[in-house]
Amino acid sequence: MKRFNYYKVATASPEVWIGNPKKNVDSMLKIMEGLDKDTQLVVFPELAVSGYTCQDLFYEDLLLEQVKKELVRLCDQMPDNLACVAGAPLVIQDTLYNCAVFMYDHDILGIYVKSHIPGYNEYYEPRWFSPADDLKTNEVILDHRIVPAGNHILFSDLSTGARIGIEICEDLWSAIPVSSYHALAGANILVNCSASNEVIAKDAYRRSLVVHQSAATYSGYVYASAGRDESSSDLVFSGHDLIAQDGTLLNESTLYDGRSVIYGEIDLQHIKTDRIHFKTSLEEQSFDDYITVEYESLPFDSIELKQKIDAYPFVPSDIDQRIERCQKILHIQACGLATRLKKIGCQDVIIGISGGLDSTLALLVASRAYDMLGLDPKGIHAITMPGFGTTKRTKSNAQQLMEILDTSMDEIPIAKGVRQHFEDISHDESVHDITYENSQARYRTMLLMDLANQYNGIVVGTGDLSELALGWCTYNGDHMSMYAVNASVPKTLVRYIVESEAIKAQRDGNTDLATVLLDICDTPVSPELLPPDPDGVIVQKTEEVLGSYDLHDFFLYHMLRFHERPLKIYALCRLAFPHIEKETIVSAIHTFYRRFFAQQFKRNCMPDGVKVGSISFSPRGDWRMPSDADRSLWMEDLENIG
Repeated sequence: MKRFNYYKVATASPEVWIGNPKKNVDSMLKIMEGLDKDTQLVVFPELAVSGYTCQDLFYEDLLLEQVKKELVRLCDQMPDNLACVAGAPLVIQDTLYNCAVFMYDHDILGIYVKSHIPGYNEYYEPRWFSPADDLKTNEVILDHRIVPAGNHILFSDLSTGARIGIEICEDLWSAIPVSSYHALAGANILVNCSASNEVIAKDAYRRSLVVHQSAATYSGYVYASAGRDESSSDLVFSGHDLIAQDGTLLNESTLYDGRSVIYGEIDLQHIKTDRIHFKTSLEEQSFDDYITVEYESLPFDSIELKQKIDAYPFVPSDIDQRIERCQKILHIQACGLATRLKKIGCQDVIIGISGGLDSTLALLVASRAYDMLGLDPKGIHAITMPGFGTTKRTKSNAQQLMEILDTSMDEIPIAKGVRQHFEDISHDESVHDITYENSQARYRTMLLMDLANQYNGIVVGTGDLSELALGWCTYNGDHMSMYAVNASVPKTLVRYIVESEAIKAQRDGNTDLATVLLDICDTPVSPELLPPDPDGVIVQKTEEVLGSYDLHDFFLYHMLRFHERPLKIYALCRLAFPHIEKETIVSAIHTFYRRFFAQQFKRNCMPDGVKVGSISFSPRGDWRMPSDADRSLWMEDLENIG
């Protein structure tokens, strides 16, 4: 696929011969020669050129001189158009420092010097190395090359926009990691050359540390750790290499695996978007003592994207995690409604129940909220309003659900009232157009609002995030309520929340509730505004008109979370849904953007609703957009689909 600002990195723990720089460099060169050709940066561990566990051999002049020679050879023989970071011990003005050398395209561009030198427990680095603060110069001469050196140094690739900051092992484990300062100075790719030994449970802590730092700095983070060939006199090293971005682990090596290379495609556009959006969290600062070394790599037009593109970004793939998250979301929704009821002194809610997914979730939310408040569930006035398209299946499911949850139940058929409305506006009932459909939706909303007046209660809305994105709701009909509990829950997630409640019911022995919820999950998504077929089966299926909600939710996530351009979203979608034909995706994404822009006016006046995830359309919080924005730029981008 096209590169779309992906920056491809690799990290590896090469085979190490302690005190033999030549063999170590040979090992690194072999790895580099075998890298994917579109790799832009490779990172090797701390002191990889010499070996981390040399101990007092670090005093040996012969070793230190050989390290410098082999660094130059590594630089000269490395592949073209590749950046490399490798750890090495270097003497600067008669003082030994633990360094990471940055090389690109046969040139040494700079040297990072380790800031924090650990001298506790198994670490004894102060015996050999001095910290960067002891430096009295910011330049080093290597093979007649004058090279900048220090701990405030960045490497900026003018071609890709990558700005790379380096730290070494302990620098990350300190109270304020050095990489935090790098990020504040503008680095978007953070590199760590490490020699972190393995003790029980340390891998989990190391992983969480790397992932958290990538999140805290809105950066890509590349961590290379010493492998199992280091000395085992007192310690064991596992070669635990990690690549993370923005709080997500992109890849990691298998502990003790040996020579494997791991890759990660870091999305620089995602990082840029997050930094623009969350600017108070990471406001770049000007540091007078920072050195920025610029270089310009040759661009790659395309990239082999190795990381998995999640087809369902709103839904965890692991079933246990999914159930746990869904239950948390349901709890958040219920807390929101319970707080609203408590604040306004209200003990009655009115909900229109269709037997579909959205109204089912809203009723489950209300039931849990009433449990929280210790209120009688009879204060939940669940209303079925069968119309021209209502089927026996959905009506039966709605009735069973209300009985099981012990809510108040009422049925108000709408056909008579809607026919009177058709007569009033001179509409032919046999014409099943948008007027025919929306008249039913608005009539139902009018009934719910009037019932709210009668009961001195509030109407709980049932519409979801996906419907708001597409404008698949009737303005001043199901679009409107007094509190919208599903407003930030996408359709793909609604189904799984209901399913998680069914699983919970099964585990609790409530088989009746589980059975009805699972049948609701299996029912086709439909507003049921058009008459069923002669056998009473749903005819009007939303996804046959709009396209799959699986696709629309994918588009929605990537547009609203990362503000990616349509062409990139399309390319990612092709990777995420390889079984779906290109024409189907093209049609769906055109529909998404056309409706997204045309239907903003509905989002601009949506009711209050609890936010449960990273995406919300609240005009008071997350999304502000003019209703008359021009969509031409986005539609033109889609014309570039090959």
